[in-house]
Amino acid sequence: MVTRKSFPTKELWLEARKGKIGGSDAAAVLGLNPYKTNEELWKEMVGIKEPIDISDKPYVIYGTKAEEHIRAIFALDHPEYKVEYFGDNMLLNDKYPFAHASLDGELTEIETGRKGIFECKTSELFGSMHKEKWDGEHIPDNYYIQVLHYLMVTEYEFVELRAQIKSVWNQRIRLITKDYHIEREDVTEDIEILKKEEYEFIKSVKQRKQPALILPEI
Repeated sequence: MVTRKSFPTKELWLEARKGKIGGSDAAAVLGLNPYKTNEELWKEMVGIKEPIDISDKPYVIYGTKAEEHIRAIFALDHPEYKVEYFGDNMLLNDKYPFAHASLDGELTEIETGRKGIFECKTSELFGSMHKEKWDGEHIPDNYYIQVLHYLMVTEYEFVELRAQIKSVWNQRIRLITKDYHIEREDVTEDIEILKKEEYEFIKSVKQRKQPALILPEI
């Protein structure tokens, strides 16, 4: 059964996340988070390392403040959905007591009543390698794993990910908006793979047995 837990303050919400795998943690479990290794996540979850606080970073502040506006514009662009946001809350699933999902928004397809996930990303391009991540039709790996985790926990039917990609050249700002749609039925095998990896990771946390470092492919 999937339930929602709401919190009166952001501090209480952050405290409740401890000891559970969240969407941004899921890529680290697979060694696909460019900002955190699976070893670092393990050390945080067993309590021998404090997570690095990045809440004061300019890109984090920008993304947090932009989120509500991007969500509102998405709603204008996609009248086929009812778009909702529930503040500092998390969705929990009895099947996966080690996991939680804190969503940027929730969607209801008006014609069918199907439930979906809204995920918002802001990214500023600083070089060709960074630009390459967003070229083509595929979501960067770490964000793809994040939405797979959300599909696992919520059991919703689809994801809409909106990315606002920003570049600055000669003091001129250029914004590119990209929408990605993922149907649950198309990624069920990937969800199963992630589920097994998260089970193994949380077992290593409970046993306090540090996993081997997973290095990204070159």
